[in-house]
Amino acid sequence: MTIKVIALCGSGRRHSLNRKLLEISAQGAREAGGEITFISSADYQLPIYEGDVEHTHGVPDSVRDLQRLFEEHTALLVASPEHNGGYSASLKNAIDWISRPLANGKPGIPLISTKVAAVVSASPGPMGGVRSMLGMRGVLEKLGAIVIPQGFSLGNAHLAFTETGRLADEKADAEARLVGSRLVEVTRQLSRQ
Repeated sequence: MTIKVIALCGSGRRHSLNRKLLEISAQGAREAGGEITFISSADYQLPIYEGDVEHTHGVPDSVRDLQRLFEEHTALLVASPEHNGGYSASLKNAIDWISRPLANGKPGIPLISTKVAAVVSASPGPMGGVRSMLGMRGVLEKLGAIVIPQGFSLGNAHLAFTETGRLADEKADAEARLVGSRLVEVTRQLSRQ
């Protein structure tokens, strides 16, 4: 059984450290037999979520596209950049919109609650975005996702990558890939039950 994984980067920056880390973790998922779809929280041009906006204008087509994508996948791998000690506004905004009711009126929360998820984070700071990673884990758990214990935060990330996109520290590279592989393995085990 192929496990379809959304690899969601909470940063839209061109040379995002979190995107680089996400690619390494996704490689681990791919090595475990996962099929990966990369997206960024900036890919869908989402307005800031506000109940009055939804009530007045409805759910934007870009949200419907994102919801359909989530319906097609069974696992979620998130790279959560740290902005002032928390997750990025664009990442949280995407999660908020995804959880809104679907076009057919069914709740959107199962798009998250039926997923097995993992979170990684990279930061130039010494703590590696661990606060962001823990905060995003809390959001996903609140929505009912099964968040695996494996996670990875990469400190001093601006110095950590080689020119080929790997991590210079082989142990760190293996740990980042382990997050993706465990995500696929746990999702596969739960799918069989």
